[in-house]
Amino acid sequence: MSPKILDPLLKRELFNMLPFGVVAIDREMRLVTANPYFEKRFGAWHGKRCHEVFKGLPEPCSNCQARLTFADGIPRISDETGLDRQGLNCYFIVHVAPLRGESGNVEYVVEMITDVTETRLRQREYNLLFERVPCFITVIDSQYKILRANERFRQTFGESTGKSCFQAYKNRSEPCQDCPAEQTFSDGLERVVTQTGIAKDGSETDYVVTTAPLRRGSGEVMHVIEISADITQVKRLEREMLEAERLAAVGQTVAGLAHTIKNLLMGLEGGMYMLDSGLRKGDAERLAEGWEVLQRNFEKTVVLVKDFLSFSKGRAPDLKLVNPNRLAREVVELYNDAAARQGVKLTVEAGPMVKRALLDRDGLEACLTNLVSNAIDAAMTRDDSGAQVIVRTREEGEALIFEVEDNGCGMDWEVRQKVFTTFFTTKSDRGTGLGLLTTRKIVQEHGGSMEVDSDPGTGSRFRIRLPRPRLKMVAEQIAREAKKSPSDIK
Repeated sequence: MSPKILDPLLKRELFNMLPFGVVAIDREMRLVTANPYFEKRFGAWHGKRCHEVFKGLPEPCSNCQARLTFADGIPRISDETGLDRQGLNCYFIVHVAPLRGESGNVEYVVEMITDVTETRLRQREYNLLFERVPCFITVIDSQYKILRANERFRQTFGESTGKSCFQAYKNRSEPCQDCPAEQTFSDGLERVVTQTGIAKDGSETDYVVTTAPLRRGSGEVMHVIEISADITQVKRLEREMLEAERLAAVGQTVAGLAHTIKNLLMGLEGGMYMLDSGLRKGDAERLAEGWEVLQRNFEKTVVLVKDFLSFSKGRAPDLKLVNPNRLAREVVELYNDAAARQGVKLTVEAGPMVKRALLDRDGLEACLTNLVSNAIDAAMTRDDSGAQVIVRTREEGEALIFEVEDNGCGMDWEVRQKVFTTFFTTKSDRGTGLGLLTTRKIVQEHGGSMEVDSDPGTGSRFRIRLPRPRLKMVAEQIAREAKKSPSDIK
């Protein structure tokens, strides 16, 4: 096939095969030719003007780009909205170019139409989702400037476009420590962390933020998107739950205290009666017996008052990063000699994966020493040799676990129900029952809980469970009350 034949054939076939619409328009704005793609999208065009075909309008468009190109011969690009052959709205990009005759005048204008209806619809859906999604969304650049923020963010933190994220979220003048966005920019990995910000009304807002990279192709991270779920109400409810747990413990303690004091008063009253009757009757033996009852109940009262004063000391936990394994080993070392003298083997099983935790070291040491002391006493009740106590530490999900187990006499169901609720003791005259109450109080101040597993004849296992998220929440609450940043708690 000769080039002379190939050239017009190629042009004609290419015109028909183009994957976008192409039309030629004369100076009367009539369409003189159109390719199949255009006709399929916009329908019949023969003898019609462009504004009739594109937009269903009887009059020319006020900003007609074709007329401008006829006038000055300059190509143009414009975004347009029109009607397709079904009368539905459509969106397209129009490239307008002049076709000049031999004289150099613009005789026709060619319009190349790229349909972007689907793209626009997706963009509109994306914008609607971005704006109305019920969480905070921001897009930030490598300088931590907010490029875009959604409606929920603006309502909570105010207009922030152009501000630094740390200024918008937290009213800070410098970047946050351990900034998740900085880490995502650095390694391109997603991060999920819990943060506390300052809303535009000055109130604190707690949220869980996820940072994700926005790349250009598969290359470097150009922007980071931050999606944050507001958990302020959840945190408030958790704080209220902690306070309710503390108040419940106080109520149980007061009830137990009243019961114990009543028993002591009855003992003192009995001793006084014996002394009085002994004096009246001149009965030396009854006098001695009455004095012994008074002395015994007086000593009980002194011990109770001292223990209760220790128990009632109200203070916030002094939370610092502590090595739980080291703490457990130190308590075991403290009791090793005493346990050995009483024939009890005391050991520690430190979990290999246990991480440092925010703890009141003195408070947790008091808890463990109380549990270990009780466990040694329980193990000594065995009739045979082999008494032992084991102190364990481990991670369980998001919780730090301390456990003290003995192989002593154990407890039945009725005893287990009383062990944390009243001034209950199995040590007869040697105990006030405040030891476990004090232990439970300290654990609750950490946001934790206590559990006990026990069966008669097999021993007991006391467990301190400290959820790490609640430890962090307690630390934030203490810092908030002290008017300092949680990062100041080392």
